[in-house]
Amino acid sequence: MIIDYVGVKEINGSLIVIDGVKDAFFDEVVDIRLDDGTVRKGRIVTMEGERIVVQVFEGTRSISLTNTRTRLTGHPMEMPMSPEIVGRVFNGSGEPIDGLGDVFPEKMCDINGSPINPVSRIYPQNYINTGISTIDTLMTLIRGQKLPIFSGSGMSHNELAVQIVRQAKIADGDGKDFVIVFAAMGVKNDVADYFKKSFEESGVLQRVVMFLNLANDPIIERILTPKCALATAEYLAFEQNKHVLVIMTDMTSYAEALREFSTSKGEIPGRKGFPGYLYSDFASLYERAGMVKGKTGSVTQIPILTMPNDDITHPIPDLTGYITEGQIVLDRGLQGQGIYPPVSVLPSLSRLMKDGIGKGFTREDHQALANQLFASYAKVMDARSLSSVIGEEELSAIDKKYIKFGKLFEDKFVNQGPKANRTIEQSLDLGWELLSHLPKNELDRVDDETLNAHYIENIEEKEAAKAEGETAPKE
Repeated sequence: MIIDYVGVKEINGSLIVIDGVKDAFFDEVVDIRLDDGTVRKGRIVTMEGERIVVQVFEGTRSISLTNTRTRLTGHPMEMPMSPEIVGRVFNGSGEPIDGLGDVFPEKMCDINGSPINPVSRIYPQNYINTGISTIDTLMTLIRGQKLPIFSGSGMSHNELAVQIVRQAKIADGDGKDFVIVFAAMGVKNDVADYFKKSFEESGVLQRVVMFLNLANDPIIERILTPKCALATAEYLAFEQNKHVLVIMTDMTSYAEALREFSTSKGEIPGRKGFPGYLYSDFASLYERAGMVKGKTGSVTQIPILTMPNDDITHPIPDLTGYITEGQIVLDRGLQGQGIYPPVSVLPSLSRLMKDGIGKGFTREDHQALANQLFASYAKVMDARSLSSVIGEEELSAIDKKYIKFGKLFEDKFVNQGPKANRTIEQSLDLGWELLSHLPKNELDRVDDETLNAHYIENIEEKEAAKAEGETAPKE
């Protein structure tokens, strides 16, 4: 039996309160019919006995307290799914905005997904190649992992996201089973146009499912955007057997929309005004990454967030770090030096890296090289700190070598430009080339066999001779 509930008890911002509602359930979608016959969508966000609070997607403007008719649909918010959604562009609530018409669904999927049984999870292995040396070599992205990027306002995280979309690929196969789901939340029009134009010009849009929520769109849509994106990823991974990389930017916009929504409901705020359930809300999104027994597909996540005031202890990066398996931190100082991507190596890590690299995955010397690069760059920071106190001229000979190595490492390894796409072999070889500028006895994180196989003796003389040969006039 279909029942319309006539009238609204109260209107508060994007929320309406209705009394006397029976047999409703949390997160149920409702149809709201106005006096002029237009229909708006909403979802139930709070229930107290027979009183429900509905968040209206299109806002509450023109809603009447007396004549509004509300009808329960009996299902949560769902998104139409079909293999043809790859290459399409949607708004934050999953409606097509690319002018190609509606999606003819193979099935409808609840955007909240269903939790992965921990027993059926497969431990993530094998890596995704991004073509970026710092990420591939030092904080390798593993299939089924969630690896966030911690950035700051005004930094080059959008360019980095586009580069990853353009260059990312799986190590095995021909790439047909690799798909990217890209979700942008609270972005300005020019940034949204930049994303679309970049994907179209590089030809990667045909393997991307794109969700765009603009800064002037309703906050309810911003809250739904990552859920729609992850529901799409789960469908493609676990029903179409694709390897899916989900990039979500900016999670700070999502958290701020959640804070605004929580305040409008009158909930007691937690740290920095964010709701007390921010941790569990983030977990409900991030934990949708992974691999499942019996399925060949995988969902890998790269959430991008801007740290307010570059504060890594802010609740958003702090809680994200608890849930995810590592982080990639961008450094404003490196960006100021013109280095792109400005990845700060020492605070960045990938906790699952050790099980997805090495023999059979990347190269057997990968782990030893990464360990040595981390250790050597840490000594660079120590030498720079000492230099700032006593001056570079007073440093020991070995400290001066570390200062030189640090400059080379940042200029050649970290800095590679937005168009450079390096293979894992190129990145590893470059790492050994840079380490060869240090004395052999300083490389104490590598066994002798690996060191002898990759260390380049007298590299400075060889580079000088090569440079001289290149600049010599041809007869």
